[in-house]
Amino acid sequence: MKTQDVLIRGGKRRKARPRNAGVLTGKPWIKGAEITKRSPEADDRAIPGHWEGDLVIGKGGKSALITLVERTSRYTLLGHLPTEHTSMTVIATIQQMVKDLNAEQLKTITWDQGVEMAETARVRIKDGCEVYFCDPHAPWQRPTNENTNGEIRRRFYKKGTDFAEVTPGHVAWVQDELNDTPRQVLGGATPREILQQIFNRGALTA
Repeated sequence: MKTQDVLIRGGKRRKARPRNAGVLTGKPWIKGAEITKRSPEADDRAIPGHWEGDLVIGKGGKSALITLVERTSRYTLLGHLPTEHTSMTVIATIQQMVKDLNAEQLKTITWDQGVEMAETARVRIKDGCEVYFCDPHAPWQRPTNENTNGEIRRRFYKKGTDFAEVTPGHVAWVQDELNDTPRQVLGGATPREILQQIFNRGALTA
Protein backbone atom coordinates (compact mmCIF):
# COMPACT_ATOMS: atom_id res chain seq x y z
CA MET A 1 0.00 0.00 0.00
CA LYS A 2 1.49 3.37 -0.97
CA THR A 3 2.02 5.93 1.74
CA GLN A 4 0.08 9.10 1.13
CA ASP A 5 -0.71 12.18 3.15
CA VAL A 6 -4.45 11.75 3.27
CA LEU A 7 -7.10 9.26 2.28
CA ILE A 8 -10.43 10.48 1.00
CA ARG A 9 -13.30 8.14 1.81
CA GLY A 10 -16.92 9.20 1.45
CA GLY A 11 -15.92 12.86 1.33
CA LYS A 12 -14.03 12.63 4.64
CA ARG A 13 -10.34 13.25 4.96
CA ARG A 14 -8.17 11.28 7.32
CA LYS A 15 -4.47 10.75 7.67
CA ALA A 16 -3.01 7.58 6.24
CA ARG A 17 -1.74 5.01 8.73
CA PRO A 18 2.06 5.05 8.67
CA ARG A 19 3.67 1.94 7.19
CA ASN A 20 5.41 1.12 10.45
CA ALA A 21 2.54 2.02 12.76
CA GLY A 22 2.39 -0.21 15.81
CA VAL A 23 5.87 -1.65 15.39
CA LEU A 24 7.28 -0.04 18.52
CA THR A 25 4.54 2.19 19.90
CA GLY A 26 3.40 0.79 23.24
CA LYS A 27 5.56 -2.31 22.80
CA PRO A 28 8.96 -1.45 24.25
CA TRP A 29 9.97 -5.11 24.50
CA ILE A 30 10.26 -5.22 20.71
CA LYS A 31 12.79 -2.40 20.44
CA GLY A 32 16.14 -3.85 19.43
CA ALA A 33 14.60 -7.31 18.92
CA GLU A 34 12.91 -6.79 15.55
CA ILE A 35 13.14 -9.71 13.13
CA THR A 36 15.35 -7.56 10.91
CA LYS A 37 18.00 -7.73 13.66
CA ARG A 38 18.02 -11.53 13.61
CA SER A 39 21.09 -13.31 12.22
CA PRO A 40 20.70 -14.26 8.53
CA GLU A 41 21.50 -17.87 9.40
CA ALA A 42 18.11 -18.13 11.10
CA ASP A 43 16.50 -17.81 7.67
CA ASP A 44 18.24 -20.96 6.46
CA ARG A 45 16.78 -24.27 7.61
CA ALA A 46 20.17 -25.87 6.96
CA ILE A 47 21.43 -24.39 10.23
CA PRO A 48 19.59 -25.83 13.25
CA GLY A 49 18.88 -24.27 16.61
CA HIS A 50 16.41 -21.61 15.50
CA TRP A 51 12.87 -21.91 16.86
CA GLU A 52 9.51 -20.28 16.22
CA GLY A 53 6.87 -19.86 18.90
CA ASP A 54 3.34 -18.73 19.62
CA LEU A 55 0.31 -19.39 21.79
CA VAL A 56 -2.76 -21.41 20.89
CA ILE A 57 -5.43 -19.63 22.93
CA GLY A 58 -8.14 -21.64 24.63
CA LYS A 59 -11.83 -21.04 25.18
CA GLY A 60 -12.58 -17.73 26.86
CA GLY A 61 -9.06 -16.42 26.27
CA LYS A 62 -7.68 -17.58 29.63
CA SER A 63 -6.03 -20.94 29.04
CA ALA A 64 -3.46 -21.54 26.33
CA LEU A 65 -0.88 -23.86 24.83
CA ILE A 66 2.68 -22.73 24.11
CA THR A 67 4.08 -24.11 20.87
CA LEU A 68 7.79 -24.01 20.05
CA VAL A 69 8.99 -25.53 16.77
CA GLU A 70 12.59 -26.02 15.64
CA ARG A 71 12.84 -24.85 12.03
CA THR A 72 15.17 -27.51 10.61
CA SER A 73 13.72 -30.67 12.16
CA ARG A 74 10.16 -29.45 12.83
CA TYR A 75 10.58 -30.83 16.35
CA THR A 76 7.89 -29.41 18.63
CA LEU A 77 7.78 -28.57 22.33
CA LEU A 78 4.43 -27.86 24.00
CA GLY A 79 3.75 -25.96 27.21
CA HIS A 80 0.49 -26.26 29.12
CA LEU A 81 -1.06 -23.05 30.49
CA PRO A 82 -4.37 -24.12 32.07
CA THR A 83 -5.29 -20.91 33.89
CA GLU A 84 -3.44 -17.87 32.48
CA HIS A 85 -0.91 -16.66 29.95
CA THR A 86 0.65 -13.63 31.60
CA SER A 87 4.12 -12.72 30.43
CA MET A 88 5.90 -14.10 33.49
CA THR A 89 3.88 -17.32 33.38
CA VAL A 90 4.68 -17.82 29.69
CA ILE A 91 8.37 -17.08 30.13
CA ALA A 92 8.71 -19.31 33.20
CA THR A 93 7.02 -22.15 31.31
CA ILE A 94 9.27 -21.71 28.28
CA GLN A 95 12.31 -21.73 30.55
CA GLN A 96 11.23 -25.16 31.79
CA MET A 97 10.49 -26.36 28.26
CA VAL A 98 13.99 -25.54 27.00
CA LYS A 99 16.05 -26.25 30.12
CA ASP A 100 17.66 -29.36 28.60
CA LEU A 101 18.70 -27.62 25.37
CA ASN A 102 22.27 -26.41 25.01
CA ALA A 103 23.50 -23.31 23.17
CA GLU A 104 23.84 -25.19 19.88
CA GLN A 105 20.28 -26.45 20.08
CA LEU A 106 18.69 -23.15 21.15
CA LYS A 107 20.05 -20.06 19.42
CA THR A 108 16.98 -17.96 18.70
CA ILE A 109 13.22 -17.91 19.19
CA THR A 110 11.05 -15.89 16.82
CA TRP A 111 7.65 -14.84 18.20
CA ASP A 112 4.83 -12.54 17.19
CA GLN A 113 4.36 -9.21 18.98
CA GLY A 114 2.08 -10.56 21.70
CA VAL A 115 2.25 -9.02 25.15
CA GLU A 116 2.88 -12.49 26.60
CA MET A 117 6.57 -12.01 25.73
CA ALA A 118 6.88 -8.49 27.13
CA GLU A 119 9.11 -9.56 30.02
CA THR A 120 11.81 -10.81 27.64
CA ALA A 121 12.99 -7.20 27.63
CA ARG A 122 14.38 -7.87 31.12
CA VAL A 123 14.21 -11.64 31.69
CA ARG A 124 16.20 -14.00 29.48
CA ILE A 125 14.68 -17.28 28.33
CA LYS A 126 18.11 -18.89 28.58
CA ASP A 127 21.70 -17.72 28.33
CA GLY A 128 22.74 -17.61 24.68
CA CYS A 129 19.17 -17.57 23.35
CA GLU A 130 17.96 -14.41 21.66
CA VAL A 131 14.26 -13.64 21.19
CA TYR A 132 13.10 -11.78 18.08
CA PHE A 133 9.68 -10.48 17.07
CA CYS A 134 7.89 -10.63 13.73
CA ASP A 135 6.51 -7.57 12.03
CA PRO A 136 2.88 -6.73 12.93
CA HIS A 137 0.32 -9.09 11.38
CA ALA A 138 3.03 -11.15 9.64
CA PRO A 139 2.49 -14.81 10.63
CA TRP A 140 4.32 -15.90 7.47
CA GLN A 141 7.53 -14.81 9.18
CA ARG A 142 7.21 -17.89 11.42
CA PRO A 143 5.69 -20.35 8.92
CA THR A 144 6.83 -23.55 10.62
CA ASN A 145 5.04 -22.60 13.80
CA GLU A 146 1.91 -21.50 11.97
CA ASN A 147 1.73 -24.85 10.16
CA THR A 148 2.19 -26.73 13.42
CA ASN A 149 -0.52 -24.73 15.16
CA GLY A 150 -2.86 -25.52 12.30
CA GLU A 151 -2.09 -29.22 12.61
CA ILE A 152 -2.72 -29.10 16.35
CA ARG A 153 -6.12 -27.52 15.73
CA ARG A 154 -7.03 -30.07 13.07
CA ARG A 155 -5.82 -33.23 14.80
CA PHE A 156 -6.03 -32.64 18.53
CA TYR A 157 -7.52 -29.45 19.95
CA LYS A 158 -10.34 -27.89 17.99
CA LYS A 159 -11.04 -24.19 18.24
CA GLY A 160 -12.85 -23.54 21.50
CA THR A 161 -10.90 -26.11 23.51
CA ASP A 162 -10.53 -25.15 27.16
CA PHE A 163 -6.98 -26.13 28.09
CA ALA A 164 -7.97 -26.00 31.76
CA GLU A 165 -9.84 -29.24 31.01
CA VAL A 166 -6.84 -30.83 29.26
CA THR A 167 -4.40 -32.84 31.37
CA PRO A 168 -0.63 -32.33 31.23
CA GLY A 169 -0.37 -35.98 30.27
CA HIS A 170 -2.50 -35.44 27.20
CA VAL A 171 -0.41 -32.44 26.17
CA ALA A 172 2.71 -34.63 26.48
CA TRP A 173 1.03 -37.29 24.33
CA VAL A 174 0.20 -34.72 21.65
CA GLN A 175 3.81 -33.54 21.67
CA ASP A 176 4.98 -37.12 21.11
CA GLU A 177 2.45 -37.63 18.33
CA LEU A 178 3.70 -34.53 16.53
CA ASN A 179 7.34 -35.54 16.87
CA ASP A 180 6.82 -39.18 15.89
CA THR A 181 4.72 -38.54 12.77
CA PRO A 182 6.67 -39.10 9.52
CA ARG A 183 6.84 -35.93 7.44
CA GLN A 184 6.96 -35.74 3.67
CA VAL A 185 8.99 -32.53 3.95
CA LEU A 186 11.57 -34.55 5.93
CA GLY A 187 11.74 -37.33 3.36
CA GLY A 188 9.53 -39.62 5.42
CA ALA A 189 11.53 -39.22 8.62
CA THR A 190 10.04 -37.98 11.88
CA PRO A 191 10.99 -34.70 13.57
CA ARG A 192 12.49 -36.67 16.47
CA GLU A 193 14.68 -38.71 14.12
CA ILE A 194 15.92 -35.61 12.31
CA LEU A 195 16.64 -33.78 15.55
CA GLN A 196 18.65 -36.72 16.86
CA GLN A 197 20.58 -36.94 13.59
CA ILE A 198 21.38 -33.23 13.73
CA PHE A 199 22.58 -33.15 17.31
CA ASN A 200 23.64 -36.79 17.71
CA ARG A 201 22.22 -37.08 21.18
CA GLY A 202 19.16 -38.50 22.89
CA ALA A 203 18.17 -35.72 25.27
CA LEU A 204 14.83 -35.19 23.52
CA THR A 205 13.65 -38.78 23.31
CA ALA A 206 10.97 -38.36 25.95
